[in-house]
Amino acid sequence: MNFPKELKYTRTHEWVRFTDEKTAYIGITDFAQDQLGDLVFVNLPSEGDALTAGEAFADVESVKAVSDVNSPVTGTVVKVNEELADAPEKMNETPYEAWFVMAEDISGTEDLMDAEAYEEFVRTEGAS
Repeated sequence: MNFPKELKYTRTHEWVRFTDEKTAYIGITDFAQDQLGDLVFVNLPSEGDALTAGEAFADVESVKAVSDVNSPVTGTVVKVNEELADAPEKMNETPYEAWFVMAEDISGTEDLMDAEAYEEFVRTEGAS
């Protein structure tokens, strides 16, 4: 598993890459894509949609199941990665480059984990 140090993580396996204090890209982690299996469809929000930390903002369909993607932060969608609609497999191939949305006016970041804490969470969760 890969846990890039520059990212922040959630207990529901999303990552956040901040470009500044109030703007960030959001995606799913290497662990999440591995658990989901081959992704075949993604349902993305629209630009201007509100995000609420801990609530679903997208969903992905894999060969195993349909799963919600929860927002790791509160904010507003300013950019959507439309490339994923045509190539959802990019989430499996390069999970830390295949971002879902770019959000701004971000708040609600207090529950985010750094890479070390997330790695320990995954190890503990996987063992239980």
